[in-house]
Amino acid sequence: MAGLVLAAGASTRLGQPKQLLPFGDTTMLGRVVSEACAATALDQVVVVLGGGAAEVRRQVSLGTATVVENEAFTEGCASSYRTGLGAVNERAEAVAVLLGDQPGVDRAVIDFTVEAWRRAPSPIMLVSYRGRLGHPLIFARSLFEPLAALRGDKAAWKLVDAHPDWTRSIAVDRPSPRDVNTWEEYQALFTGATVDT
Repeated sequence: MAGLVLAAGASTRLGQPKQLLPFGDTTMLGRVVSEACAATALDQVVVVLGGGAAEVRRQVSLGTATVVENEAFTEGCASSYRTGLGAVNERAEAVAVLLGDQPGVDRAVIDFTVEAWRRAPSPIMLVSYRGRLGHPLIFARSLFEPLAALRGDKAAWKLVDAHPDWTRSIAVDRPSPRDVNTWEEYQALFTGATVDT
């Protein structure tokens, strides 16, 4: 199983690279990558960079991850899937997709989700955080080609929505981790406030 960290966004709503925003003793992306690399259920971690890639490489510890750059990052997250899947080990049975702006997804959730998938593989698995669906999203190798063929944003969710019969979820009894696109959402990571999105 490979972890695929999507971190190629241009951070247009935030006005600066959100991958570099402080989080604890590291950055948001640093936390996501460190948790993915510490997850014992993942055999490989691939990080997809795009906007601000050179600065991210200078400032963020990417550990043992394989780092690739999506030159077409302005075309939406589907282009990051194409770039990242191209770097996944050919022996990987599936990928667990993580977001570089969602530092609340920790190694325990990653391991729990991957082990659940291994016990009962399905084409798609996602986490249900008290009823709210989220990451990591697991896609079996049989879907790598359809994923790579998608275009635009929210690409993976289009595949999930189109094939409910391929999808199962695993329940995690904790609040849904926040992702960060605005200053208000970033500040809410630390205050616990609710942000309308």
